[in-house]
Amino acid sequence: MSSAEPVRYWDYLAAYEPRRDEYLRVVDRVFSSGRLVMGREVAAFEEALAAFCGTGFAVGVNSGTDALMLALKALGVGAGDEVITVSNTAVPTVAAIRAAGATPVFVDVEEDTFLIDVSLVEGAVTGRTRCILPVHLCGQMADMAPLAEIARRRGLYLIEDCAQACGASYRGRRAGSVGDIGAFSFYPTKVLGAFGDAGALTTGDPELAARLKRLRFYGMEGSYYAEEEGFNSRLDEVQAALLSLALPRVEEAVEKRRELAQLYDQGLSGVGDLALPSLREGCRHQFYLYTVRTGRRDELQGYLRGEGIETRINYPHPVHLMRGYAFLGYREGDLPVTERLAASILSLPMYPELPRRHAERVIEAVRAFFGGGR
Repeated sequence: MSSAEPVRYWDYLAAYEPRRDEYLRVVDRVFSSGRLVMGREVAAFEEALAAFCGTGFAVGVNSGTDALMLALKALGVGAGDEVITVSNTAVPTVAAIRAAGATPVFVDVEEDTFLIDVSLVEGAVTGRTRCILPVHLCGQMADMAPLAEIARRRGLYLIEDCAQACGASYRGRRAGSVGDIGAFSFYPTKVLGAFGDAGALTTGDPELAARLKRLRFYGMEGSYYAEEEGFNSRLDEVQAALLSLALPRVEEAVEKRRELAQLYDQGLSGVGDLALPSLREGCRHQFYLYTVRTGRRDELQGYLRGEGIETRINYPHPVHLMRGYAFLGYREGDLPVTERLAASILSLPMYPELPRRHAERVIEAVRAFFGGGR
């Protein structure tokens, strides 16, 4: 075991401690306002997020999972309907589809980007398909132009899972501004992170925005009268205020992530059998994750652990092969690229405050593992 300073995979205290007084002043302002739920802070954050994403509207909710579920509900997707998506994602993507009452239909992903393979989408459309739900994974957006064309031609809705993509862009358009609705998570690890669970939806459709606001609040527009069946998915005032404080810093955070990614690229190019992140032309990758592939993934992770370097596997088990979703009827071999990725991907430390010396230690350790140390 290495005696060197540990290299954390993610360290929220590195961002919190330098700005502690600023954060606490915001919390005190909210606590002293007399309004803790659905007040001015939420409205201000929604306006700022819509402007940031380039959409007309944003609606704050209590998690990214709820954001996806409410997006489907607002579009009328439910029991008997199918939603085309990917298995190479976090469980919440699929859990939200099921919570809406619909059935996920999985297609495979591109091996180099980990994103939905657009060439497989049209072949998965049936008479029950209502929606395409691409996941913008690791900080890079899916190939949205052909997906939007398929959705338009086949009369389908298009929902973006933007949980890992706030600040990413595709052909000059921000994540959350291409589909009918964008669904965001602000879990603390995210590029735009809250201090607990939080989420939001973006759309350019005023009627959809109004319905989303009803659905998050029991289906009510006023007090104590439900216009339709709804849910409790409100964004707290304190989380909204903290997100408003963090939102103007997203661009700076993304640039720092991209600088770290460039450092990794330069230091790890041509090392062993490592496959480095692939960038789609015309897209801005914000590097929520820096994920490599290697046939020696488990050995490499163990070696780095011994060197005091934390890593993660996002995600080691494809959703279609999990016991909790066995009822969907998928079997090993159904999504070969997704399954190969699950056995070979490894995410290296990546957050804006990661010291350069720590990133250089990661590079040196990886090179040493593959016999290419300097």
